[in-house]
Amino acid sequence: MRRARHTLGRFLVTLARSVAIFVPVFLVATFVTFALRSLSGLSPARIQLGEEATPEAVARVEAQWGLDRPFLIQYGDWIGGVLHGQLGVSWTNGADISTLIGLGLGVSLSVATFALVIGVVVGFVLGALAALRRTTWVDRAITGFVTVISVMPAFVVGIVLVAVLAVQLNLFPSAGYVPAEQGLGPWLAHITLPALALSFDVIADVARQLRSSLVAAYRENYVTGAVVRGLGPRRIFFVHVLRNGLGPTLATLGLKFPALVGASVVTEWIFGLQGFGRFANDSAQAGDVPAVQGVLVVSIALVVAFNLVVNLVLARVTPAAQRGV
Repeated sequence: MRRARHTLGRFLVTLARSVAIFVPVFLVATFVTFALRSLSGLSPARIQLGEEATPEAVARVEAQWGLDRPFLIQYGDWIGGVLHGQLGVSWTNGADISTLIGLGLGVSLSVATFALVIGVVVGFVLGALAALRRTTWVDRAITGFVTVISVMPAFVVGIVLVAVLAVQLNLFPSAGYVPAEQGLGPWLAHITLPALALSFDVIADVARQLRSSLVAAYRENYVTGAVVRGLGPRRIFFVHVLRNGLGPTLATLGLKFPALVGASVVTEWIFGLQGFGRFANDSAQAGDVPAVQGVLVVSIALVVAFNLVVNLVLARVTPAAQRGV
């Protein structure tokens, strides 16, 4: 009972510390995001009326959008809406931005989550195997493999996967997306190739970081002490080496998931997906500032939320994090 209370207390302390850090970061980031509209010089009047619009017409349209009010008042209204899940209205079509982002975010989150799972599982196996067989041909082969895949762009991998697995072998659909509600099988079939294309970078980062961390952990005194006490190699690896070597690897994942969501625009074009990255690209090209701001806010929220989860996992899994080191 005492141990459970101690664990809960440590969890709550870690949660409070993380929130105390991430809330100011979120507010500062959203303020900078909103300030970008003023710095961009873009206006809904230019989109709706064209570049030849008269100053009077521009002023009238901007007043309809509330852009004639003081900057801080505009920011206050906007951040209030953001905190209530309202990201504003698109300048180009008047649609609700939260709805537009929600339509594409589900696609990108599906692909990014699957890519992260593939990257973590394969990277963990490769990194652990390289560390256990360090300085052998297995270690060198794995190191060479992850070095090669780390420099392969996702769009090149995607094109190769489509050509081989979709066109030649007909194992997967080459494009499109099916929601999970319409069947788990079709959903997995449509997200597998884009997820594989995005997973190579995660595999390389996880494998390299985990291998380095585990090799360093094997050199620590507590491993020598465990060997002297007669503990078996498996117990030493899972109880001592792995728990202490996971920290840096988990930390590298803090930005991986949001990066996968945000960097998927080229992959989404290749596989014909109407996702979050493609929506962000289209909004930026159209000069739709509220939509771009909404994309940035969601991206910031993903970064903050995922790093919060990583911090909590670190506090639970790694001994150093539990001691507040």
